[in-house]
Amino acid sequence: MFRGVGTIINIAAIVAGGTIGIFSGGRLSERTKSLITDVLGCVTLLAAADAISALWGPQFTEQMPRGWTLLGTLFALILGGVLGSYLRIQDRLEDFGGFLKRKFGSQDERSFVSGFMAATLLFAIGPLAILGSISDGMGTGTTQLALKSTLDFFASVAFASTFGAGVIASIIPVGIYQGLWTVVGLFLGNVMAPYQVAAMTVSGGVLLLGISLRLLDIKHIRIGDLLPALFFAPVVALIAHQFM
Repeated sequence: MFRGVGTIINIAAIVAGGTIGIFSGGRLSERTKSLITDVLGCVTLLAAADAISALWGPQFTEQMPRGWTLLGTLFALILGGVLGSYLRIQDRLEDFGGFLKRKFGSQDERSFVSGFMAATLLFAIGPLAILGSISDGMGTGTTQLALKSTLDFFASVAFASTFGAGVIASIIPVGIYQGLWTVVGLFLGNVMAPYQVAAMTVSGGVLLLGISLRLLDIKHIRIGDLLPALFFAPVVALIAHQFM
């Protein structure tokens, strides 16, 4: 198979799941949709906990100075938040979601944008999106992206049944994001050490935690503005590693 096929499969899974969710969503009551959203929030919370658990993993703690697994994550999130706020990433993502809403002709802009934002962040954040795309680019297999595609399929069914077409529109940023990591794998090979991947995973877990709080209507965190933290995390970890 050609390089990049894993991302294509992933996109197809999101479209298929989202389509099923849209057609089934019309048969669901608002009470049921609200319950589904709560379930998605709880499951996303579990995914966040799983990612954050890398904070205590040996491949991370043994490569960082004492206490720097937590401090490094804090610095990455603060740096990412400052840069993201300056670039207005959250606003730009929401504006892009609104633009797509008008193109798709969705009647409920708030629902469309919410679905677009939640699905984009959920499908793009996490080690499988990065490691799977790099592995695909290196030609070492698409197993990780195949697993991610299965998970994303069921998640998109649930999300689209509540939020509608915005979930399907998320394939655009997800495709670009995973495509870029596939190119990294194609030309640069394995560009990060395991402890750097762990640092990125932990930061991604914190962002997933923010998504879960938003889905559960507990706290509205501007997760989009924190996305640069995913790029700062391995850099901060690399610097801290030099003091071992």
